Amino acid sequence: MDEKDVIKAMAALAQPNRLQIFRALVVAGKGGATPGTLAESLAMPAATLSFHLKELLGAGLVSQERSGRNLIYRAEFECMNGLLTYLTANCCQGEPCLDPAAQSCDC
Repeated sequence: MDEKDVIKAMAALAQPNRLQIFRALVVAGKGGATPGTLAESLAMPAATLSFHLKELLGAGLVSQERSGRNLIYRAEFECMNGLLTYLTANCCQGEPCLDPAAQSCDC
């Protein structure tokens, strides 16, 4: 992940509603969620949700797939892991600071 993509992703997540939406999609896992499900669980108006999903899509943090009449949104775990890797690449001046058995999220 290059610096430009990191800045775009972090800017998208630096808004409370978008952070809530992204976290809800992380919890939903590979199955994702429909806008209706997200709007209901987050008590967010559909228009507001749609606006924020568009921003997350543009940052590459979520994907969208049509399934019949429904849209399914999913967290892009590869992008999330790339962002985390970028942010921790020089952690502890190159010394191991995490449990070596720890793995990235591959939901």
